[in-house]
Amino acid sequence: MPKAAAKNPLLRRKSSSPFSSLQRTKPNVGKSSLATEDRLDDSGLIPSLAPEDVAQDVLSLVEYVKGIAFDDIPDRASGMNSERISEVLRFRRALPSILYALSRSSTATEREIATLVAEGKLRKISIPGRGRGGTAVGDGVVLVSDCIAAITAESSIPQSVNEAYLSLLTTHPASSTTSTTSLTAEEERTLVIAGFLTSPGALTSSLSDLFAPPTLARSSSSISAAGHINPTGSMAAIGGAGAVHASGGGGSMLATSSGRLTRPPGHEMTFALPGTGAYLKLLVAARAHLLHLLKSLSPKYKEATLDVLKERWEGNVPGDAISRLKRERGEWGGVLPGKTKKWREFWGLRFDYVLAEAVGSGVVEVFETGSVGLAVRAR
Repeated sequence: MPKAAAKNPLLRRKSSSPFSSLQRTKPNVGKSSLATEDRLDDSGLIPSLAPEDVAQDVLSLVEYVKGIAFDDIPDRASGMNSERISEVLRFRRALPSILYALSRSSTATEREIATLVAEGKLRKISIPGRGRGGTAVGDGVVLVSDCIAAITAESSIPQSVNEAYLSLLTTHPASSTTSTTSLTAEEERTLVIAGFLTSPGALTSSLSDLFAPPTLARSSSSISAAGHINPTGSMAAIGGAGAVHASGGGGSMLATSSGRLTRPPGHEMTFALPGTGAYLKLLVAARAHLLHLLKSLSPKYKEATLDVLKERWEGNVPGDAISRLKRERGEWGGVLPGKTKKWREFWGLRFDYVLAEAVGSGVVEVFETGSVGLAVRAR
């Protein structure tokens, strides 16, 4: 019978470390870093985002804001091919010039807007979705000259309908709605399809839900389940009237609403501009992303310095002259601008524009730290 092999003493695992008998734990796993997060100093001063070199009258501010909405597409090393660049330019061109001018004195601005509206130089457009949670209703301002240029450039609208619409604008300079007694059913349909008129209650029964995010209205899952819980062939089986709008789509719900033929003549319609839905959807998404960046930078206090927040919005792509030259020479090893979220989803929307929109809607506030400059905090 063979003898058992003797154990090699060299294979015995002995540790001479004095810490070998201590309990082993994984470092910093499952522990939150919120306890060590420092809050930024707040000097109590509320800075203004109004530009220093721009006149503070409303018309000058409107022209200024129109010019800062989007960044220019880089000439070289943009990270986008010619087809994508063309798509970006077409999207920007289709957006309406509905703005919120940011000035140092909101009271003086409101008085001047009222004067310009009475003079027929400015119009107020009803803009749902402004405010906390995307449910408040507000007003946007648009130049009357931009309204006239938009409908004049629309080739699908006959000249007679064009003149009828301009007459409505002149007759109701201070109202966001108008009676359609002077329009025929076909003229009204043409203007609705083109996006220059819309019904106040066309999408929902309440203006507060007119541009609520899809998660607050109808989600794609609820639309897909509608066919299983409703009779086949009914309107409810496809999600109901306006299901496309509620899930973030476009088009005119008036063309599918069963109440189109039964509405009394001369009902009220709301003035609008083509592309307003895409404009609002872009702003809501950009505002949500800005809040997400604040939360990721400071989970506890939801605040960050202005420079750091802007760097995150830009996708951590440096914008200094040396970095731009490196990208143009092909020496850049980082991410190109066109591959960042700013260009892929927000079409090059400028950080300053998004910040001003978020401050105006009340979801963030800007404060002076006194040591590291301006900072932004979610409200």
